[in-house]
Amino acid sequence: MSKHLRRFSAPKIRAWRYLPILIILGLAVHLLVPQITALANSWSVIRKMTWWAVTLAIFAQILSYLGSGFVLHAILANEKQRLSPLRGALITMASASIGLVAGGWVGGAAATYSWTRRESQDGDAAALAGALPPILNNIVLAGVSIIGVSYLLAAHDLSRTQLIGFAVVLLAICLVVAGAAFTFRSPKVATRLAAAAASRWAKLRHKEYRPEDTIASVEQFTQAWQALGHGRWRYPALGALANTGFDMLTLYFMFVAAGHPVSPGILFAGYGLPFMLSKIAFVFPGGVGVVEASMVAIYASLGVPNAVSVVVILGYRLISFWIPSLLGFGAAAYLGRDILKDKSKESPVPAE
Repeated sequence: MSKHLRRFSAPKIRAWRYLPILIILGLAVHLLVPQITALANSWSVIRKMTWWAVTLAIFAQILSYLGSGFVLHAILANEKQRLSPLRGALITMASASIGLVAGGWVGGAAATYSWTRRESQDGDAAALAGALPPILNNIVLAGVSIIGVSYLLAAHDLSRTQLIGFAVVLLAICLVVAGAAFTFRSPKVATRLAAAAASRWAKLRHKEYRPEDTIASVEQFTQAWQALGHGRWRYPALGALANTGFDMLTLYFMFVAAGHPVSPGILFAGYGLPFMLSKIAFVFPGGVGVVEASMVAIYASLGVPNAVSVVVILGYRLISFWIPSLLGFGAAAYLGRDILKDKSKESPVPAE
């Protein structure tokens, strides 16, 4: 599996690569313009916010990133390698920022591979560190989405259109989970089906199809999943649960800060589905606009005042996405500096 990730290296940050950030910011403004008016009407909510709850939200987000760092720590520990959760959190944050401007999740996974390989000197362990966290995080997110959509279907009076829409989303999530399980159980059949689907999709887009990419993706998934056998999944899964759980707690504390705490059912319903939609709408890096707009719409349908939901969600995204994305570039520079130091130590001193 490591050979597929070894084709990539952590992208170097050049000045022109900051252009996508400006484009993303412009896209965010464009998609969030309808919410700006509501935000102007939410000034009274902002003035009355409980700032100790905002502090708790920030602390919960720090724990969320430490949870993601623990995932890397646990994966490498399974391979008899060492990586502190704090160092893992820095790598996660830096890789997410790299992926934001260079290659999406592929660029992020490649950056994670590059930095963890430097830490562990073990290519196979680093490949697992690059491949497994997205899989585990998506499994947890799918579970949260299923709980949330089930709550919407069971506990709320929905219009016929909403009922059909949420039922379709729930079915789609269940099919994705079933497809992942089938891929693990029957990788050869799954590879043939995936190759046929990818080939047709390439023809529709008039693009060249490379079957080796499909084969490599399926192999990477199955080998990564097999690496969690014999109980080795417990600690990485615990880290993924902590990552998502504390991120949800960040959102909850923002509701508390706005003076409108929500029930666990409503929290689940408005959290999981927007992030699943952002996975589908992969053309929007980091789910910019998609997460915010869909969260506002769902929480409004669940009775949360629009003025409150706009303040809460924009504040939550500031804490959980925008600030960490900016800090991630600093973390990337810090990790890159450490690599340069290591290389200088390894270089022989020229004889005089």
